[in-house]
Amino acid sequence: MTDQTPQAVAHLRFVRTGPRKLRRVANAIRGKSVREALVLLEFAEVYAAEPIEKLVRSAVANAGNNHDMNTDELYISRITVDGGPGGRFTKRLDPRAQGRAAFKRKRLSHVTVIVSETAPSKARKKSAGASVQAPRPARRSASPAAPEPKTRRKKAGARKRAASAASPEPAKES
Repeated sequence: MTDQTPQAVAHLRFVRTGPRKLRRVANAIRGKSVREALVLLEFAEVYAAEPIEKLVRSAVANAGNNHDMNTDELYISRITVDGGPGGRFTKRLDPRAQGRAAFKRKRLSHVTVIVSETAPSKARKKSAGASVQAPRPARRSASPAAPEPKTRRKKAGARKRAASAASPEPAKES
């Protein structure tokens, strides 16, 4: 799979974030233009967006400095998130009941970004799951009038009692 188009690569290794959290962000920017991806990453309210944003900026700098590419028209042609080592230094103890202890596995990740001047030929697959989107502003009502006060809803039992109290029962004949 040798491509003739020039590409710039940036690696981020031993990120102290789990791969699943980073893949959610990576899937959101895969195949997009760098400019669009940076805007999405900057305003995404996800913790995992910050290291990927730095990595994309590093890949753009590599493209401009090392490969003489036009940094204004770059696309994220490939982004991969792999699990890092699960070695002994990434485990932590968590105290449990009756003097026992359990291990917490602190996951690490490796991320690779490849940028190129040509848009990716394959269309992005839409995958199920959470997406990373910039927060949308709240909608305003069409009329500038003050909102109506909220009324409390009565429960069904209270309505029946109120209805029976309002209509008197017929008198019993003896």
